[in-house]
Amino acid sequence: MTVLVITGTGTEVGKTVTTAAVAAAALAGGRSVAVLKPAQTGLVPGERGDADEAARLAGVVTAVELARYPEPLAPATAARRSGLAPVRPREVAEAAAKLAVDHDLVLVEGAGGLLVRLTDEGDTLADAARLLDAPVLLVASAGLGTLNTTELTARELRSRRLDLLGVVVGSWPDAPDLASRCNLVDLPAVAQAPLLGALPAGAGGLRPTDFRTAAAGWLAPSLGGTWDAKAFTARQ
Repeated sequence: MTVLVITGTGTEVGKTVTTAAVAAAALAGGRSVAVLKPAQTGLVPGERGDADEAARLAGVVTAVELARYPEPLAPATAARRSGLAPVRPREVAEAAAKLAVDHDLVLVEGAGGLLVRLTDEGDTLADAARLLDAPVLLVASAGLGTLNTTELTARELRSRRLDLLGVVVGSWPDAPDLASRCNLVDLPAVAQAPLLGALPAGAGGLRPTDFRTAAAGWLAPSLGGTWDAKAFTARQ
């Protein structure tokens, strides 16, 4: 796996912290890593973006951003309102392919969910994943409501013949409720893909050195970690 596309079931589900954890685990395994953010919204020049944050947490990572729009909107809308050019799937695919020449792993982090529009023509991150022929990692929330959005996203990936590598819970609560505990069993069932990790709530607030030390323990071996879904579920 050279390129991995990381998407979420929606906004604020932990995509950036998950991207950082995957990057940290890969770096610990001796791999070189690049993080590509096709479209960063809601920030002005000079502010730290998601790719920068992933690099801050993970370590020596090449952070690349293709476009930045000041308003916190979907990329297509933000591009239109700003008068700036939108990012198109082919640009994303070309940038990822170029980074893959010099890096062992390229992580492409989307904005929001899978079908958030990059352009007014309806182009999405899924189109970039298809051009790259890259697997997709889905970051989901832990609690009530996550099964519906996870299954909808997984179905869309299958309809596009894209490979869903698995699901990661982007923020596992310190005191999980009944729905969250049950979802550990139900998420892989509705996604028809394995559960590949659970990041503790607040992981992004750790010191970078502590984050890097712990990251592998939050992710399954297929993501370079040591996390075991069955053991984790049994403890909850």
